[in-house]
Amino acid sequence: MVDFPYPYRPGQRGLVGFINRTIRQRGCAVVEAGTGVGKTITSLCGTVGYARDHGMKVLYLTRTKSQQKQVIRESAAIGDGILCVGVQGRSASSCPLMRDDPELSSGTSEEISKLCSEYKRKGDDGCHCPYYSAIESTDIGSWVERVRRDHPEPEDFSKLCEDSGLCPYEMVKYVLPEADVIAVPYPFVFMPQVLDRFIQWLGVPLSKTIIVVDEAHNLPDYLREVQTCECSMRAMELAEKEAGDNGDPEVHDGMTVTDVIAVTKEVLSLAVREYLIDDDGMLPPYFLQEELMSRLGLTSNGLSKVFKAMEEIGDGIAERKKQRRKLPRSYIMSMSRFMQAWVLGDEDLYVRLVVGEYNPKFQSYCLDPSGASGPLNECHASVHMSGTLEPLDAYAIEMGIERPSFLRLGGMFPPENLLKLYSDEVTMNYEERYTEPNYGILRRLIVDSVSAVNVNTAVFFPSYQFMERMVSEGIVDELGRDIYFEEKGMGQSDLMETVENFSMAEGGVLFCITGGRISEGIDFPADSLEMAVVVGVPFPKPTAKLRALHRYYDIRFGDGRRFISTIPATRKLRQAMGRVIRSETDRGVVVILDRRISSLGGLDSILCRDIPVAVKSFFSNDG
Repeated sequence: MVDFPYPYRPGQRGLVGFINRTIRQRGCAVVEAGTGVGKTITSLCGTVGYARDHGMKVLYLTRTKSQQKQVIRESAAIGDGILCVGVQGRSASSCPLMRDDPELSSGTSEEISKLCSEYKRKGDDGCHCPYYSAIESTDIGSWVERVRRDHPEPEDFSKLCEDSGLCPYEMVKYVLPEADVIAVPYPFVFMPQVLDRFIQWLGVPLSKTIIVVDEAHNLPDYLREVQTCECSMRAMELAEKEAGDNGDPEVHDGMTVTDVIAVTKEVLSLAVREYLIDDDGMLPPYFLQEELMSRLGLTSNGLSKVFKAMEEIGDGIAERKKQRRKLPRSYIMSMSRFMQAWVLGDEDLYVRLVVGEYNPKFQSYCLDPSGASGPLNECHASVHMSGTLEPLDAYAIEMGIERPSFLRLGGMFPPENLLKLYSDEVTMNYEERYTEPNYGILRRLIVDSVSAVNVNTAVFFPSYQFMERMVSEGIVDELGRDIYFEEKGMGQSDLMETVENFSMAEGGVLFCITGGRISEGIDFPADSLEMAVVVGVPFPKPTAKLRALHRYYDIRFGDGRRFISTIPATRKLRQAMGRVIRSETDRGVVVILDRRISSLGGLDSILCRDIPVAVKSFFSNDG
């Protein structure tokens, strides 16, 4: 093993040893490690030495850029010549040639990659990308050593390359074969078409990698999303326009693309009228296929041929756009691929839904995350780390992980530094949350709890809708404090600016969402956050999708409620609560406003009849 670069905290030496033993046995280490354990450094020290000795690479999977930077910094701290590379997904903004073209800003990674191949293609007048062609005369070895020495973060590496007239994305590929640790987003491993290319760049097979999953509690939902496909009314309208702009090609005996799209839109409107209840509605088996066959006068085989013909038409449109160096996008191709995936999806593993009202869509939602988790069993070994992963056996079962070993470490900080209170006067049950007197008492408890002491406080609401209602009814004026907001669809830079402004405030209040980006991964050091008020236990909203998941997990594991309701709600609560205590000197209070907290285990919250008094007492050191 490599040397641990810091003085060991309690539990860290044992954790490094546990990880190292597990990967030597080609197992899967499933670890819950509380705040302060140092998940990044311990997982690196437990894996990198073995990987280097056996010609392997450590793939460290992250969800955010800040987590990726942490991997690079900790690799630098270990030293010993470790080469760590951060790889980010491809976008127009990451390309010196494309970033100033507004038409390309919405391009997907796949579309940008196709367009890039057109720029790189050599014609009679040479390569059209000077940043790519300049690599031929570049000393790659010196760049590898520079990265090994300086440990640049992805943005710094990109700037270095561009200043030297080189393509950052292509240069990363040349460094990867020499790398010991690669910090990458989840898609590089869990999207098959991306993984195939990525493995080629690495120069080693997947069996010669050790995968570390950061914030692993997010992985099951992510893998369900990766396998889910959908097609909206707006997407169909764009496909319809695209067909008209391209001569409305025929796909079957006098039937054109717009004919097929018009009928599909009719069927979607029917689904909305007949099956949509609130957010979504479950469709009968084969609803879409049968309606299309009936209305278009086609057999199932004929319908498949129509979808295939639409895909070929769309592919031709995208190819012509690429040759003109335009975004190689085809809405017809996307729609046809969705239709084929809808028809081919396993009825036992997918639920067919109609979703939304203003821009309704068909959605084929994947119920089983393990269908995309194959790389975790194909690699040499894997490590799954999170501060909120319990119950560990449920995670391993849900993910279909083979040869799991489990370890749970509590936080490194004194438990008495965090006071956890709850009220049984209110509930955020969907049927009762807006009823009186529940809603009025809830509002009073929020105001009284926040106003009890003048410390930086985060209020975690169950949804943007609920937060906006409270704001529209004047809760900001009642609080009389500086309020900062996590807004829906907020850009990363705006979000971080909001967090920074709140952290520097004295007695500021941050309105945010349980399960949102702030509750999941933002650190608030020292006294920048001393109290959190969590409005409601974040049980998922009862929808058709949730009922389908409940039934699926009942059949598969015999306890649907545990997997789709109790476990996710507990994890979200613990993530929000964990924002308050980030070091051994932090002290703080968490207030949970929902009597249903008593049904969840492992949170150690105390029923309190007078929350303001208890909060004042704690901060005056009388508690």
